[in-house]
Amino acid sequence: MFEIERRLADRGITIDDMVTAAMGLYVSHGMPDGQAAVEIKKKIRKYLDDPNVASLLLGAILLEDELFTRRKDSEIADDPVFLLSDEILGMAIAECIGGTYARFEFTRYDQKKPGILARLGPFLDDAVAGLIAGCTSRLYSECL
Repeated sequence: MFEIERRLADRGITIDDMVTAAMGLYVSHGMPDGQAAVEIKKKIRKYLDDPNVASLLLGAILLEDELFTRRKDSEIADDPVFLLSDEILGMAIAECIGGTYARFEFTRYDQKKPGILARLGPFLDDAVAGLIAGCTSRLYSECL
C-alpha cells in the first residue's frame, strides 16, 4: 500500500531491520525467539498493507523529508521536547494495530530505541517504533 515498504527501504529501513529492533525488547510469552521473529515479520508485512497504517507511515516519511532531511539547520534536528506530532504519529500507528496495550509497548520502544530506531530521524523513529509496538503487542495478546 502506497509503496511504503519500498519508501522505507529507500531510507535504509528494511523489514528485517524492524524485526531485529522488535526482538531487541521481545519478552517471551511462551513462544521461542525464532518463532516470534517469524510471526512479527508476518505482522509487519500485514500492517504495511493496511491503508490506515500505511497512510500514517507515509505522513511520517513526508514530514521527516520536509522538516528534517531537507532543512540544513532543522529546528527539530535534536528531536526537541516541544515536538509532539512525531510521538502522536507513533502512538496512533501502535494503537491502530494493537489497541491501548500497544501504546504502552510504544513507550518501551520509543525510550530504548533498539536497532534501527536509534539511527532514524524524529518522525521515522517514532512511526517505525509504533509499527513494531503494535505488532509485538498484538503478538503478546495472541499468545495469552
